[in-house]
Amino acid sequence: MQNFTFQNPTKLLFGKGSIALLSKEIAKTSKVMLTFGSGSVRINGVYDQVIAALAGYNLVEFWGIEPNPKVETLRKAIELGKAEKVDFILAVGGGSTLDGTKLIAAAIPYAGDAWELVLNPKLITKGIPFASVMTLPATGSEMNSGAVISNLATQEKFSFRAYFPQFSVLDPEVTYSLSPYHIACGIADTFVHVMEQYLTSPGQSLLMDRWAEGILMTLTEIAPEIDENPRDYDLMSNYMLCATMALNGFIGMGVSQDWATHMIGHELTALHGLTHGESLAIVLPGTMTVLSEQKKDKILQYGERIWGINKGSSGLRIAETIARTEAFFRSLGLHTRLSELNIGEETIAEIELRFDERDAKFGECQNVNSVVARAILECCL
Repeated sequence: MQNFTFQNPTKLLFGKGSIALLSKEIAKTSKVMLTFGSGSVRINGVYDQVIAALAGYNLVEFWGIEPNPKVETLRKAIELGKAEKVDFILAVGGGSTLDGTKLIAAAIPYAGDAWELVLNPKLITKGIPFASVMTLPATGSEMNSGAVISNLATQEKFSFRAYFPQFSVLDPEVTYSLSPYHIACGIADTFVHVMEQYLTSPGQSLLMDRWAEGILMTLTEIAPEIDENPRDYDLMSNYMLCATMALNGFIGMGVSQDWATHMIGHELTALHGLTHGESLAIVLPGTMTVLSEQKKDKILQYGERIWGINKGSSGLRIAETIARTEAFFRSLGLHTRLSELNIGEETIAEIELRFDERDAKFGECQNVNSVVARAILECCL
């Protein structure tokens, strides 16, 4: 096991009615900016719950943070936050709303342009404290310091790290209004978050392996049940907690990590607007195929422990494991091939060029360069 330092300061408020606890966590004297997405929280009742919980507070509202939050939109929120001299931000929505809020919180005290902080997080020296009320389990942003921001002008999408939320409210009942597609993308996103930390090489940490496998097994077990009954509280509770645990650092302690699938997926989103979870469902099987020799032992372990594949030659077991992974994503109702979305050579060439220009080297062995990225994408056609 590798050396590591671990600290996660985010407090979780989990369960039915937990939105009502907001007033116990935010000082009454705070000037609070509420950040929202497109407005679904007005329909599902979350907005009303938040406003009721914060009755008597000095509130400012910012609406319109889109999926794959764009810096162009966030600049407007930053201007509002500076003008109103807010000293606390509450993100109400999914992972994109919270990701955008992380940049807003870091950029309000910053004199320059917010995109500079995405490109160089070392410029972040202080930030406005913030928290979240989560409505869409997927990104795990509610309990980590990371965010992913898009730039419409340059068609780029990059991740950066700043600060952790002070607390996050997770009420599984707010997921009842989610569409099947949003749930499917959230499950896929959660699944691949685990795989990025798990599918490297075996024997690094028995405990991390079992924790990661526990999340994967839970997702494969509850996914078909959620499809049948998306308003089951216990099912949605497990789904919501899986999303949080997949990317709060708990399963990544002392082990190597990959993240090549995410880096390639980000480019597909930047160029075509693909939903993040669906982009990962397309890319992961290709990553597993192209890097199957490098990841051989871990793929075999994953195949046996998650899918029960333990017969035949190693080559056949690896092929079946990859096929079962893709079939799982397809069972969620997601596309798993670029050709299904009319994405082909032009996009592959552009992503290869971008990787080459940035001298990109991703993966646990830092060997996923432009050539390997092309091979992975060609596998995804």
